[in-house]
Amino acid sequence: MSIAQVMQIIQASMVVLLKVSAPILIASMAVGLVIAVLQAATQVHEQTVVFVPKLVAIAVILVIMGSWMLENMKSFTLYIFDQIVKMA
Repeated sequence: MSIAQVMQIIQASMVVLLKVSAPILIASMAVGLVIAVLQAATQVHEQTVVFVPKLVAIAVILVIMGSWMLENMKSFTLYIFDQIVKMA
């Protein structure tokens, strides 16, 4: 296996990692920002107020985009298996 092939696999894994984690991270950051603005406006600085809305947002994103995330991970797994077969 050459260095170019290893770099290609690493690049593909990073792309899949970003594609799969981005929706959850963006939703979590958006909800956190909205809650932070509300907390600043109302001067209620309770740590637990942020937890439940973030948890709900992440659950909704997983329900909506879970199959897409799973499909991306499945295609990457098949790509890795294909690369293993090509090595032999």
